[in-house]
Amino acid sequence: MALDKNGIAQRIAQELRDGWYVNLGIGIPTLVANYIPEGIEVEFQSENGILGMGPFPFEGEEDADLINAGKQTITAMEGAVYFDSATSFAMIRGKHVQLTVLGAMEVSEKGDIANWKIPGKMVKGMGGAMDLVASADNIIVAMMHANKKGKSKLLKECTLPLTGVGCVKKIVTNLAVLDVLPEGGFKLCERAPGVMVEEIQAVTEGRLVVEGDVPEMQFGLESVS
Repeated sequence: MALDKNGIAQRIAQELRDGWYVNLGIGIPTLVANYIPEGIEVEFQSENGILGMGPFPFEGEEDADLINAGKQTITAMEGAVYFDSATSFAMIRGKHVQLTVLGAMEVSEKGDIANWKIPGKMVKGMGGAMDLVASADNIIVAMMHANKKGKSKLLKECTLPLTGVGCVKKIVTNLAVLDVLPEGGFKLCERAPGVMVEEIQAVTEGRLVVEGDVPEMQFGLESVS
């Protein structure tokens, strides 16, 4: 069964490590804060100027003055700190963020990412995405494997304006976990529960590398459907 958005976020949360500073992009990535594994502590950073974001607030407990870069209301963990955008981007550009999780409209088999603009559609701008992809050494993309028309979002070459070149290391979709190989191509590392390799191959335009038996993701299956 394909994962939903929460399932994608839950799988990405398994990549978190104790003591890391982590930036979560707009969309699916923001859900990662709801699935921090037991026994580790991470600090979520948002480029609008907060370190120490917590999960989304419960309904009725929102603070309209406490938001992330996507203008969603958030909570703050004990010890959270606030600062201006200049300081926030200094953290990013200075490589003080160990992991960045971004959404994407397209990713190429070379690790290029397009996640900010569709020609002909009005957008507010790139935000902090270009700084994040230029500065982060560890970028995971969270997205659906295919678009609403059923066409692959994992391509030989991106067709949309690029955000970054050769920067994506890992992709988690509703169907699979894939690594971007240094020589180009998507290595299939894990399958979503019940999803067959052939289903993933059918919606992957870029080069897909399959080696041996590909295991299923192992985590709270009752919560990822």
